[in-house]
Amino acid sequence: MLKSMAYASLSPQSKALLTLMQLHWDNDKPVDYGVREALKNIPCAFGTARKAFSQLQDRGFIVKMDESEFNSRTGSKARSWRLTYMPYTSKAPTNEWENWVDKN
Repeated sequence: MLKSMAYASLSPQSKALLTLMQLHWDNDKPVDYGVREALKNIPCAFGTARKAFSQLQDRGFIVKMDESEFNSRTGSKARSWRLTYMPYTSKAPTNEWENWVDKN
């Protein structure tokens, strides 16, 4: 994966985000990770953090499983993601990143 064109084309912030998300990986549940958490751990602007998530989705490294929620009474919840290069619920990785083609 690290030698793929999909990975090589990622920004440094996207590569850092992918590593941070992997630290939260668990076979039995999606990774809850949002832009605000990315901002705390990657020194970048809000738009750059959003772009990092977008790049990872576009290249097929992550797939959104659940949308974020904000509720002032019950609390907020970050978006949930599946890392396509890791097993999920005991199923083999789907590796969508292998199908990415540079459109430029």
